[in-house]
Amino acid sequence: MYAFTYERPATQADALRLAQAGGKLLAGGQTLLASMKLRLAAPEQVVDLGGIAALQGIRREGQALVIGAMTRHCDVAESAEVRTALPALAHLAGLIGDRQVRARGTLGGSVANNDPAADYPAALLGLGATVHTTARQIPADGFFQGLFATALDEGEIITAVSFPIPQRAAYVKFAQPASRFALVGVFVAQTAGGVRVAVTGGGNGVFRHKAMEAALGASFTPAALAGVATAEADMSSDLHGSAAYRAHLVGVMAQRAVAQALA
Repeated sequence: MYAFTYERPATQADALRLAQAGGKLLAGGQTLLASMKLRLAAPEQVVDLGGIAALQGIRREGQALVIGAMTRHCDVAESAEVRTALPALAHLAGLIGDRQVRARGTLGGSVANNDPAADYPAALLGLGATVHTTARQIPADGFFQGLFATALDEGEIITAVSFPIPQRAAYVKFAQPASRFALVGVFVAQTAGGVRVAVTGGGNGVFRHKAMEAALGASFTPAALAGVATAEADMSSDLHGSAAYRAHLVGVMAQRAVAQALA
């Protein structure tokens, strides 16, 4: 690694001050530390958010679950509150990485990083969640902006994410066996505002599948998706799978997600 200074603020105000001065935020460190070891990232100052209690925790507010940005994946997966109110989210969190990753990785870190094969972005977009920051509230539909890109401004810190509780929802993914990232993952939800379908792992970032949403809006059954195609041009292609393979997987995972939501 390159030389850097390390800060561990105890308050959100102190963290914001350091971030606005150019400090690199450290959440669970599952991406940043690996990048630093490979010398792909060389921040002069690292600001560890792990000491800020206000950024952690899970609570219910009306018809939504509010989860602090520094809440670990394992805490979401094991939370009785999440398992009762939004079991699809608990299931998704339990699929992230391996036990070690889930014990360190955080919701806010995953969302801010916006890896194109990450699981949490599919939940945010599939449920129509809201990202809370030190400056504003950002709807998920406007938050994710492509490969590792988000609507966050420099020095802006995610504090929590609020997830509306749907009528029913499910997440199914075809995992890359080594990394356990989603080769393709599909989050399906029936919400008060209609059906939402979010796809991760298939292209350059999470996206909503509008054709599937329309089909499921007419009939929320796996059979309704049988004739709905996914454009290969929207899919990525690499050593793990071609664009055609990923496009096919979207349909398979979506049908399984609907069946799981109905079970």
